[in-house]
Amino acid sequence: MTLFNLMILAIVQGITEFLPISSSAHLVLLHEIGGPTAEALALDVAVHLGSIVAVVLYFRHDVARALAGLGQVIRGSLESSEAKLAAGLAIATIPAVLVGAILALSGWIHLLRNATVIGWMMILFGVFLYAAHRFAPETRRAEEWGLRDALVMGLWQAVALVPGVSRSGITLTSARLLGFDRHSAARVAMLMSIPITLATGALLGREVMQSPVGADLVRDATIAAVLAFAAAYLALATMMKLLRYVSFTPYVIYRVILGVVLLALAYS
Repeated sequence: MTLFNLMILAIVQGITEFLPISSSAHLVLLHEIGGPTAEALALDVAVHLGSIVAVVLYFRHDVARALAGLGQVIRGSLESSEAKLAAGLAIATIPAVLVGAILALSGWIHLLRNATVIGWMMILFGVFLYAAHRFAPETRRAEEWGLRDALVMGLWQAVALVPGVSRSGITLTSARLLGFDRHSAARVAMLMSIPITLATGALLGREVMQSPVGADLVRDATIAAVLAFAAAYLALATMMKLLRYVSFTPYVIYRVILGVVLLALAYS
């Protein structure tokens, strides 16, 4: 793959990974335009991992708190805020891991990855995001996130295994429905992305390793991961600042437009 194509793939993935507009929809669109390639899966894994490093770095203090609380959870203690955060992230990850395993073992996960499904999901869950933003209260902060909230958001996160739903979009929506303000909803949603994205990357990486991996592919994947990291960090920092002043409406409009484009491609 040319350097230009790598840059487009990485930048698009990095920017869209944490915005509620579905990175998978954009990756499918890029592959639809450029045509299928043998290295598509490996590069998708690379850009996803580059993106998740960005979120770990941006929320490094919360990540450090969760890691500190993990030992307490293992010892059976949930008294500290660090332990509650670690337990919450674990609980929120379980539904998606279980559903993901079922989809992967059944082969359904590959059937869902097409422009028709993604197009409809972009539109439907974009409208859902708008409704949650428009009508849900903003009375809670991230520090109030509890185990019940984690379970509810984790169940919604499992729905995002259907491409086009958007993991960040559905977790933001569910957090808003639970009454969290926009900034807190985004903070919790981004922290939830870390374990599930790592799990997904490991699963896809296993598929990649079953195929021959040449030196050119390793080089391209490394470049893509670095570029995705840079784009993701910038996009994440910008979104977290803008959420204090800007609503989710622009993302909803964008989702609907892209959904229509994907459906037009699918039905043409």
